[in-house]
Amino acid sequence: MLLVGYCLGIRSERRLCEEVHLNLAYRWFCRLGLEGDVPHHSTFSKNRHGRFRESDVFRHVFDQVLRRCMAAGLVGGEAFAVDGSLIQADADRRKGPAGEAGLPADKTSRAIEEYLAVLDDAAFGGASPKQPRYISTTDPASRWTSAHGGPAFYAYEINYLIDTEHAVIVDVEPTTAIRQAEYVAAKRMLARAEERHGLAPERLAADTAYGSSEMLQWLVEGQGIEPHIPVFDRGERNDGTFSRSDFVFDLEADEYTCPTGKKLKQFNRLFKIQRSGITKDGNRRYRASKKDCSVCPLKEQCCPRRKMRIVSRSIHERARDRAREIAKTEAYVKSRRERKKVEMLFAHLKRILRLGQLRLRGPNGARDEFTLAATAQNLRRLAKLIPAAA
Repeated sequence: MLLVGYCLGIRSERRLCEEVHLNLAYRWFCRLGLEGDVPHHSTFSKNRHGRFRESDVFRHVFDQVLRRCMAAGLVGGEAFAVDGSLIQADADRRKGPAGEAGLPADKTSRAIEEYLAVLDDAAFGGASPKQPRYISTTDPASRWTSAHGGPAFYAYEINYLIDTEHAVIVDVEPTTAIRQAEYVAAKRMLARAEERHGLAPERLAADTAYGSSEMLQWLVEGQGIEPHIPVFDRGERNDGTFSRSDFVFDLEADEYTCPTGKKLKQFNRLFKIQRSGITKDGNRRYRASKKDCSVCPLKEQCCPRRKMRIVSRSIHERARDRAREIAKTEAYVKSRRERKKVEMLFAHLKRILRLGQLRLRGPNGARDEFTLAATAQNLRRLAKLIPAAA
């Protein structure tokens, strides 16, 4: 019955029971017959917090539907795309103490217990050491965000990993509404897709939010996946001065050469104790000589406000360079076009299936709703494409 509700955008369980009671097609699907009793709406809540979660039945159903899609030839397994979208939580945006103050000591609920259980989870409480501006006492695992540019609200993020051939959802993962959690979700979904279904893509398409050096390094060196992802690069300038790309790097000599031919080195003198030169943010800094910069005719185009030019280079720059090379290919252009399929799934989720706001609270509630919604979308895709494939 829950699948019927999510497939047809019936969010209310009371209304779902009424629809199943009257509609013969729904009764047939649920194997109730003409005289079978429709369960009371409270049955859903009791089972959801009991045997449904204990057995992880929603995940098993999702996996079974995905296997049906694979058997029908709807999953190519070569090109995947990943993205996330905000879903409003069931929490009043106007209420909640400051994040630094924390939750009141006398507050207890199932959502609070789940929040405390995921405080160290990298997809939720452990995603960032920074405290949110406000915290909801109703659903504290949701995060206060204004990412949409309008009034801030409490939200979760739904993350999809899809096969771009027919836009079949390969995996789904809930996280808190923050960018760092998106990386964790992407890694978990890719690992789970390979472990459960033997799906290991050759390339992965995503937007710039996934173009960090750490993520690119994990894809290129750790998984052997081509990142069809724009590089998140702060080294490019738009104020008319030289960008990092205007400096040539010599890998063997470990130094940059500026447009006038001068060298930028990590260390301009020797140290008794060898230093790594790696900063806290995972970069190496290459400095020009003050003497060279002071008499340089291009100083105003290079470092007008500093005595010398400094160029930063990530310790994962090799993976970033690989992503830049891929960005020049025709396959990359195709991947960028196909990546929009995951955004279309989010639009369908919110407009047609009416999942713009969650009804359940806590990380487990978000996981249940997201998994059921992804299952419903795959079922609709399966029903639409199987006749054409046949």
